[in-house]
Amino acid sequence: MSPKTFEDLITEVHDKGICQECGGCVSFCSSAEYDVIGFTKPNAPPEYINKDKCLECGICYVICPQTHYLHEELDTTYKSLDFHEMPIGHYDKIYSCQSKDSKFLEVGTDGGVVNSLINFLIEENIIDGAIVAKMESPFSRESAIAYNKEDLIKASGATLDISTQLNEVQKFSTYTHSIPKLNHYKFKKLAVVGTPCQIYTIRCMQALGVTPSQNIEVCLGLFCYENFFFEKAQIEKFQKDFNINLKQVEKINIKEDLIFKIHDEDNNKRTIHLPFNHLNDYMRTACNACSDFTNIYADISFGGLGSQDKFTTVIPRTEKGQKIFTKAKESDIFDCVDLGEAKQEKMRDLINNFAKNKIKRYLEFLKKMGIQDNYKLGRE
Repeated sequence: MSPKTFEDLITEVHDKGICQECGGCVSFCSSAEYDVIGFTKPNAPPEYINKDKCLECGICYVICPQTHYLHEELDTTYKSLDFHEMPIGHYDKIYSCQSKDSKFLEVGTDGGVVNSLINFLIEENIIDGAIVAKMESPFSRESAIAYNKEDLIKASGATLDISTQLNEVQKFSTYTHSIPKLNHYKFKKLAVVGTPCQIYTIRCMQALGVTPSQNIEVCLGLFCYENFFFEKAQIEKFQKDFNINLKQVEKINIKEDLIFKIHDEDNNKRTIHLPFNHLNDYMRTACNACSDFTNIYADISFGGLGSQDKFTTVIPRTEKGQKIFTKAKESDIFDCVDLGEAKQEKMRDLINNFAKNKIKRYLEFLKKMGIQDNYKLGRE
């Protein structure tokens, strides 16, 4: 049987509207002599650039997060075989932490823990840099390479001035294309902050020894219920429907819902909470085809869900992730709340409920679209 090729990806993934645009296939092919495939249009799946140069090796198909070709191997490696019953993934303990660095805490989405940890890893020479998401506006992010604390602070974007973007940019997306940024690395040891589909793809690349994944030292995964995609007309509708002027948004956060911190021209501050089920019209279609909420293949997962305001929920997963977190914690770069057994159980149940809701949405979407469930959530 011939290996699957990019043509099969087009048929099985792109044409069905479930391409996550993670960029794994592009990153792999772009590191060869020719750019065989690439992103040629914004907010659209990759396409052939030099089709005649395609070796039809099938690697692009294998590493795609929507084919789940290596899911059994990854589930064994990352101890997630019980995902259906325990969708939080493998872990020993959940933490709720806050950075002790006032600047990271100020600009961070939750407790500034991810930036503090990356900065610690850079200062300890455990990594040379990190690929992070730079906030350009409330609904526009771009990948960026951070070499130091200053880069991390700039990428966090505490102040969002989006008047220019609203006037000029026709499309916004909260999804960040981080993996193609791997082709621009100038260091040997790299940390990547990514969504579940991105981390899954990286793990597939690492399992196959695919360049440039050998340079990824640590995977820092974000909780992800959904990402958003807006055309300009939708931005205007969104502002009207929810009475939000995006030019006045200081910060966006995600816990049990989508949270906007507003600071208007009269110097008034307010907070708006939007339930996820009110945002279906703005969600990226491909997010319906993802079942992983807590980033089960990451070395360490991070999110706001379960923690109080200004704190980050942290779930070390792998042996490497646990060692890194323990070393950072012992270096006193952040405070951790003392969570007793009862609070641990409450946080776990809350996170599992969100994860199960995402699985339910995934299965309903597959049924609606008539798509084969290749992931086999039950692991029969």
